[in-house]
Amino acid sequence: MTKKEIAVNAVHALKKEYPDAICSLVYTDPLQLLIATRLAAQCTDARVNMVTPSLFDRFKTAQDFADSTPEEVAEYIKSCGLYKTKSKDIVEMARMLCDDFGGVVPDNIDDLTKLPGIGRKTANLVCGDIFGQPAVVVDTHCIRITKRLGLHDLKDQKKIEFALRELLPPDESNDFCHRLVLHGRAVCTARKAKCEECCMNEFCPKKI
Repeated sequence: MTKKEIAVNAVHALKKEYPDAICSLVYTDPLQLLIATRLAAQCTDARVNMVTPSLFDRFKTAQDFADSTPEEVAEYIKSCGLYKTKSKDIVEMARMLCDDFGGVVPDNIDDLTKLPGIGRKTANLVCGDIFGQPAVVVDTHCIRITKRLGLHDLKDQKKIEFALRELLPPDESNDFCHRLVLHGRAVCTARKAKCEECCMNEFCPKKI
């Protein structure tokens, strides 16, 4: 079975197993998703969702964040970890959005990754979930499971992203990555792959 065939089989199997897979971060607009994803670095989505309601009640626009200080933002996000770095990035990001993009979140990876604290993983998430573009969100679950599936033998996130773009149907890639997160938490965990419970065990090279 080719890598392409395995990838397509994985898309269908996970779609059947997790039909309603969506991003677990709670947001109402592009700016909120951008900031919530920055907060989620080395922090659980559940924890982020606990702090963002009060944060977004206080700061409603990019200009609100831009007019603030890292110290003020930090007070709202302390429980997320690395809050000093994150608060600094958020304020600087908001100022760049206001200065260079009219306060509007860009709709492409090149511009998004110019923003402080925003890498390709976050940029892909925003492009996929907000703007409906083909996206590949390469997080730890994606790296682990796609490697176990034999789709690549890489470590560099950007190289993995481009390798998966060659294998995945463009209109399925974004949701596929959301489903990998759910599967990685429940079945194909970092500690142990529960192959006997896996919906992909009929074609996964690790199993067969």
